[in-house]
Amino acid sequence: MYIKQIYTSCLAQASYYIESKGCAAVIDPIRDVDVYLQLAKERKATIQYVLETHFHADFISGHLDLARKTGAVIVFGPQAKPTYKAMVARDGDRISLGDIKIELMHTPGHTIESSCFLAIDENEKPYAVFTGDTLFVGEVGRPDLGSGNLDKKELAGRLYDSLNKHIKVLPDDVIVYPGHGSGSACGKNLGAETWSTIWEQKLSNYALQKMDKDEFIAKITEGLPTPPAYFAHDASANRNGYESLDTLLKRGTKELTHEEFKSETKNGAVILDVRNSTDFGIGFIKGSINIGLEGDFAVWAGNLIPAEKELILVVRDHQEEEAVTRLARIGFDHVKGFLREDIIGWINMQYPVDHIQTIASSQIDKYLEQGYIILDVRKTDEVSSGRIKHAINIPLNELEKALTGFARKEKYLVYCAGGYRSMIAASILKAHGFSDVKNIRGGMTQIRKDTPSLIEKE
Repeated sequence: MYIKQIYTSCLAQASYYIESKGCAAVIDPIRDVDVYLQLAKERKATIQYVLETHFHADFISGHLDLARKTGAVIVFGPQAKPTYKAMVARDGDRISLGDIKIELMHTPGHTIESSCFLAIDENEKPYAVFTGDTLFVGEVGRPDLGSGNLDKKELAGRLYDSLNKHIKVLPDDVIVYPGHGSGSACGKNLGAETWSTIWEQKLSNYALQKMDKDEFIAKITEGLPTPPAYFAHDASANRNGYESLDTLLKRGTKELTHEEFKSETKNGAVILDVRNSTDFGIGFIKGSINIGLEGDFAVWAGNLIPAEKELILVVRDHQEEEAVTRLARIGFDHVKGFLREDIIGWINMQYPVDHIQTIASSQIDKYLEQGYIILDVRKTDEVSSGRIKHAINIPLNELEKALTGFARKEKYLVYCAGGYRSMIAASILKAHGFSDVKNIRGGMTQIRKDTPSLIEKE
């Protein structure tokens, strides 16, 4: 048996390639499927199955493109209702893969169709379980992302039964391969590790400790954050189908003429500038939103821009293919093309160009004396460890809705933990007509080093 985890850091998502005797299956593939095709080619194997643990909400699976390119059979668990050709297996059904078998275990709770796949070796011994969003390292899947007519408490109750019936009864040495790691919004507090064992999780995972169903439901449903806006869109696309990535790349990596650019913006396309915050701050087309490719690009795009919006990209150094691919991973399929970085050219074409000044933390007091308001766009739990005195905290994902209470005439200094989110926030303020906005370099990380006297504890 050969198993390889393919971990996509920007999504905190794990997919898996499993093979025996030249026969392979892929579990929960990402949308850009070349990594699996190349691996199978290198190993002289044939991908026969694409196994889906559930209809994913946080990314677009590559199951359809992979099945088209290989002829593999797509497999879901009970109560899945895809609108395309797929095998909907029953609890306990097994498929053969070379010398091994893979058993589907129906584990509803995260969603109604959620399932795990148990790899059984040639000696009929359970070896590894691919748990999708049922069980993570230190956590379990959240039950509030919508699944038929069931509410979060009903699904949490189903999850309790699934864990006790299928997961906790597995041998202690079975390897746990989850669908996500730390940073995923599919659970409340996922551990940093990307694999574990049943024994380790029975020892350390709070959700696998002895408790009655009512206590479990209370714990699982407590403190659930608001799911990102694009989750419902992605779950629907995974259930109902989508365009191939090849089609999206051909359309989205078209370099626009200035006339085409102006036409698309007049029709309401969002200008998404994917350059790093330093390059963006030096000069950008007015109205642009900056979400740099160097950070959690796709996740922030999904949180801040409606999935149905048409997009124009501003890129440098041939970033367009990476940007289109990463947007496609979360179902943002309406990229109309791109412009290359060219500040002088933009000015010559009479584009309105703006900039955002970045200041050092040593300058903060000077700007406070001039009446600037400090805006902290970190998450609420980050602020508890300290913030700049008198700063207003509005988490980045809530900023745009909060702007109705902001006066355009006011002047703002913006910071986050390291500078990535603060430039996104500054670009949003600029796009909404705030003229005097400055970014604090290095965020709280740099402030702690250079000017700790500015910090107050909650």
